Amino acid sequence: MTGRRAITPTHRYRNNDMAIGIGNAFWDMSERNGLAGIVAELDAGVLRTAAGHEFVNFTCCSYLDLDSHPAVVEGAVAALRRFGVLDHCIPRSRVQIPALLELEASLSELFNADVVAAISAGVASAGLLPLVASGHLGNGVRPLMVFDRTCHVSLAGAKASCADETEVVTCRHHDIEFLADVCRRYERVCYVVDGSDSLGGYAPVTALAELQERYGLLVYYDDSHSISAYGERGVGYVRSHCPVLDDRTITVATLNKGFGTSGAAILLDGFPTATLRVIERFAGALCYSQPMNTAAVGASLASAEIHRSAELTTLQRRLRANIELFDMSVATEQAGTTYPIRIVPLSDATVIEAGRRVFEAGFYVSPVFFPIVARGTAGLRVMLRAGQSAEQIRRLCAVLVEVGAQPSSSRQEVAR
Repeated sequence: MTGRRAITPTHRYRNNDMAIGIGNAFWDMSERNGLAGIVAELDAGVLRTAAGHEFVNFTCCSYLDLDSHPAVVEGAVAALRRFGVLDHCIPRSRVQIPALLELEASLSELFNADVVAAISAGVASAGLLPLVASGHLGNGVRPLMVFDRTCHVSLAGAKASCADETEVVTCRHHDIEFLADVCRRYERVCYVVDGSDSLGGYAPVTALAELQERYGLLVYYDDSHSISAYGERGVGYVRSHCPVLDDRTITVATLNKGFGTSGAAILLDGFPTATLRVIERFAGALCYSQPMNTAAVGASLASAEIHRSAELTTLQRRLRANIELFDMSVATEQAGTTYPIRIVPLSDATVIEAGRRVFEAGFYVSPVFFPIVARGTAGLRVMLRAGQSAEQIRRLCAVLVEVGAQPSSSRQEVAR
C-alpha cells in the first residue's frame, strides 16, 4: 500500500542502524571464525568444547576467581536450605524475607556505605538515572545530565528516559574542562561515567572531586570492574580515592565480576531514609518482583566474609603479579597500571584472524570492535585473573606477539 507515513528516527540518543549495520559484520565474522557463541565445559580452570578443543579463558571478569570458591558455592546452597525458597516473587516494598536485608547490612558494613541491592548494575542504573534526572535522587534540582562518551552501554542506555526529565548531553572522555564550564552555567550538573572502564583505566576521581567541592557536581559512577580487585577489603577504585563520599557521589557495581557472585550493589552516602524508599518504589525494575534470588544472596554473604579476611589480600596480590607478568611481555596503553584489563591493539582487518589463531593455540581473548570501541581502534581484550598460572600467561603472551602484538620494552631489552 502507498500513502502511509514512514517514520524518520531522530537518533538523538542511540542509533541502532549504525551500531548493527557496522558492528554486526564483525560479530558475524567472529562467529564464522569460532570466536562467538562458544559452548564449553569448565574443569579445573580449563574449558573444553564438545569437539575436544581445550582452552584457557582470558576474557572472564571474575578477577579473583571467587565465582568457583568453595565457600561461595556452599553459601548459595546454605541460603536455599535456610530460607526454603529460590525467588520470593513480590516487590520488596510490599513483602520480603530477611535474606536481602541481611545482605544489604553486610555489604553496608563492608563498603562503609548505605547499600541497596539489585539484580544487576544495568537494572540499577536504568532505574536510578531517571530519578537523578528528575531531581528525586539528589537535592531536588533537575540537573544537566552529562554522559561520558565512552560510558558503558548500561549507562548510556538511560539517556532517552533521562531526556524526558531534563536536558541530556554527551561529552568527550573525561573532559574536565567541559564539565567545569557547564558547572558554571547550570544550577546543577550530573556526570555519568565509569569509575573503572571495561576497556581499561580509571576515572579522574580527584579532579572530579574538585568540581564536586567547588560547584556541587553530582557524579554517578559505575565501578563494576574494580570492586573486589582493588582497595582494602575490595571497596574498589572510587571509594578508595574519592574524598567526596556524600550525596554528591553515587556508585553502582555488579557483584558478578570480582565479587564472584550475582546481582549488584548501589552504594549511597548521606541520603535520608525517605529517599531510599523512593528508590524501592519508583526506580524502574528495582521496584518489580525481581529481587536478587536467595542463592545469589547466600553466595554474596559468603563472598563478603572472604573480603573481610586475609585471603582477599592474597588474591589481590596474585592478580597484581599476573598483571605485571603480562606487562613484561606485551605492550598496551594500560601497561603499568593496576587495572586487570589489557587491550592489545590491532587493525579491523586483522583482529578476527588474530583472535582465531590465539584460540587455536589454546587461549580465548575476545576481539573488540565498533560499537564496543570507537571505529578504527579494534583489538584483543585480555583479562587477567588471580588463578591464572605464570606459565599460561607466558604462553599467551608469546602467541599474542606471534599474531601481531607489540612486545613490551622490557621484553625487547631481554632479547637484546
